[in-house]
This record gives sequence, C-alpha cells and structure tokens, in this order.
Amino acid sequence: MRGIKKEIFISFISIFVIFLLDRFTKEFIIKLSNEELITQIILSNFLSLNLVWNKGIAFGLFSIQNSNLYNSLTIFISIVIIIVFFLSIKARGMEKLAYSFIVGGGIGNLYDRVVFKKVVDFIDFHINGLHWFIFNVADIFITLGIIFMLSNEIYKSKIK
Repeated sequence: MRGIKKEIFISFISIFVIFLLDRFTKEFIIKLSNEELITQIILSNFLSLNLVWNKGIAFGLFSIQNSNLYNSLTIFISIVIIIVFFLSIKARGMEKLAYSFIVGGGIGNLYDRVVFKKVVDFIDFHINGLHWFIFNVADIFITLGIIFMLSNEIYKSKIK
C-alpha cells in the first residue's frame, strides 16, 4: 500500500512541477513582451521566442472566434483532463509518468483558456523561413506524454 501512495504522490508532484514550469515560462514571456514591447526574441537561426495568443487547439489549429464553441471546447478539454487524471491514478511505471505529463500540460493550457480566454504560445522553431507551429512548455509535456504512451504500447505488444 505504501508503494501506491508514493506513486500517487510522485504523480501529483510531477503534475504540479509541470504546471509551475509552464506558468513561469508563460508569465516570463508575457512580462517581457509587456515591459519591453518585444514580441519576438531571436535565440538562434532556428529558434525564436515569439508571443502568440492561441484561441484554437493543439498548435493553433481550428482557431475559434465563437465564444459558445470556445467554452464548449474548454469544458470538453476539462473533462478529458479529469479522465486522464483518474487513469493516471490506476496506472503504473512509464504509463503513470505519461499520464502525469499529459495532465500537467493539459492543466497548464486549461489555466490559460480559463484566465486569458486563449493559450499563450511562444516557442517558434523555424528553418530557412519555414516555421513549425508555435507552441509552449505545456505542449511539450503533452507531446512527450503521448510519445511515452505510444512507446510503452509498442514495447508491450512486442513482448507478447
């Protein structure tokens, strides 16, 4: 029983740390943009920090202008996060970590949706003028969580 409580505690800590890391980076870029009136910081030939307010879903897809549709999507996202959270409680090992990453990132973006009515994105990868979708730290953890889940499933299917 002690091991289960320890795993749940570690999940909560992981989720909380991911949320805080996401909030810190978003608040930093918002503050920098407001105080310095800078919307883009070029870090290298392929990476910039570029503040974008995203009203859509994953990587800015399906930008929504209708507030009823936006609110419905936000409620749906909240339900999915709750379901994934309960799945994380029952999961073990790599699967628990994957769910924790998804929940932590999901809560980070959900916070933006509720507080700002849009999500703060700012990480901009580009090569020779070709830009990938602008994203944030929460998106990184959601993506890593999904990759971990897929890798875990592939690994389990190869063992059978």
